[in-house]
Amino acid sequence: MTFSAAQIAMLINGKVEGDPDIVVNSFGKIEEAKEGQLTFFANPKYEEFLYSTKASLVIINEAYELRQPLKAVLVRVPDAYSAFATLLSKYQEIMTQQLSGIQQPSYISKTAATGQNVFIGAFSYLGDNVKVGNNTKIFPNAYIGDNVSIGDNSIIHPGVKIYHSCKIGNNVTIHAGAVIGSDGFGFAPQSDGSFKKVPQIGNVLIEDYVEIGANTTIDRATIGSTIIKSGAKLDNLIQIAHNVEVGNSTVIAAQAGVSGSTKIGKGVMIGGQVGIVGHIQIGDGAKINAQSGVSKSIEPGKAVTGSPAHDYTATLRSQAISRKLPELEKRVKELEALVKQLIAEKSS
Repeated sequence: MTFSAAQIAMLINGKVEGDPDIVVNSFGKIEEAKEGQLTFFANPKYEEFLYSTKASLVIINEAYELRQPLKAVLVRVPDAYSAFATLLSKYQEIMTQQLSGIQQPSYISKTAATGQNVFIGAFSYLGDNVKVGNNTKIFPNAYIGDNVSIGDNSIIHPGVKIYHSCKIGNNVTIHAGAVIGSDGFGFAPQSDGSFKKVPQIGNVLIEDYVEIGANTTIDRATIGSTIIKSGAKLDNLIQIAHNVEVGNSTVIAAQAGVSGSTKIGKGVMIGGQVGIVGHIQIGDGAKINAQSGVSKSIEPGKAVTGSPAHDYTATLRSQAISRKLPELEKRVKELEALVKQLIAEKSS
């Protein structure tokens, strides 16, 4: 599949510098790209490769001033990274649109309903009363339980398991091995020291434009719904417990875990390996540094780090002071010696 510089500029609202008819047929990293490939330049750390790249076409920020001429044709845009992401999305959309039909063997209940231009891969299972929207792609070995609904333009990657009664919105991407709607971790302690399982009769509700990484697990609610709100992005290997709510456009990095009934606001940024206890609230726009342990609610807009998590700026100051402790210890000893000397001189 080939595109000219002029076509690409039209897709991303850019301006061509050079030959608008030059064509590219694939993508490449700026340091490795070859003739006939497209790349982008956004990070100043890669500036040296801009002038040595063999790529035929480079997407670049409109504000960047060249230090020397380039062989490559340029497409100028306000934000090269964002424009490149848009281009990749359009390319992926074109590639997935080519998939349609139902591969065999697969099982689709007689009461399941599928929209137009749907793709269902081999060895997939669609249970009773499943509803699948238009242009949705379900890849091989996916399990879609009874009464599940999946909206339009969503992608369910291989091996995804969606338990009964869960609701998936439009333009949702769920990556391989993710489990949506498994039982929440609910057990009632008994007088004899044993634990009695609390039935988990709720579901999971995933709103529009959500992306869920590979092998992430989202537990169904005890009652009601575990909710991932529109625009949220979850990385690989994340655990979301029962009755949690993740707010709009919140991002969570890999290996984080959120305990039951915690409410996370919109626009929150959570780093990798963060652990969050249950029944607390994370305010809108909060930032939690990687490997932090969050044991109490966080105010909107606040940044925290550490375990237990504390104010981010105060923690950095404490770390800076701790690095100076050997020097401070030396100064204290010198001051103690000086005080003893002054006392001795005064008493004599």
